[in-house]
Parts: sequence; structure tokens; C-alpha cells
Amino acid sequence: MITDINQEPPKIAFPCDYPIKVIGEAHDAFRETVIEVVRRHVASFDETTVQLVDSRNGRFVSLRLVIRAEGESHIRGLFDEIKALPRIHMVL
Repeated sequence: MITDINQEPPKIAFPCDYPIKVIGEAHDAFRETVIEVVRRHVASFDETTVQLVDSRNGRFVSLRLVIRAEGESHIRGLFDEIKALPRIHMVL
């Protein structure tokens, strides 16, 4: 199987529903802190999309949610602000 290394990744058609996963250290305000940032970027954010999953040992937590993304810069701005939060390890 040969792949073209110059091939561009598929483009996302905006606006679209865009899933996000945030992984960080477990603490009482984790969910609220992340959602506060999301609300600043997504006025119509639907909190019913939020799922919180604790790690096996309880040290970490992952928060999954879906936003309505308006463009690449919209997603990039949101990701950058979430990554800047204390105790956040990864945003996917």
C-alpha cells in the first residue's frame, strides 16, 4: 500500500458538530472550569452533550462534549484557552 505523503488531510465542512475530549487532573471544579471556557467560545453550547469519565485510579478525568464549530480558527481559539488552564494535560 503506497500513500502520497503530500496528500492534504480531509477538510471539515463548517459549521459542524465537533466532538472534543479534555483530559486533566481530577478536581472538584474540573467540569465547571472547562464548561466556562467553552461557553465563552460557543454561545449556544448544549451541556447535555457533556460526559465526565474518571480514570481507573481516580487521579485523572476526561470530559467529552460536542460544540457547534464555525471554523478552524474557532476551534483553535477554544483549544488554546482550554490548554492554558491549570491541570489540563490534553485536548483532543
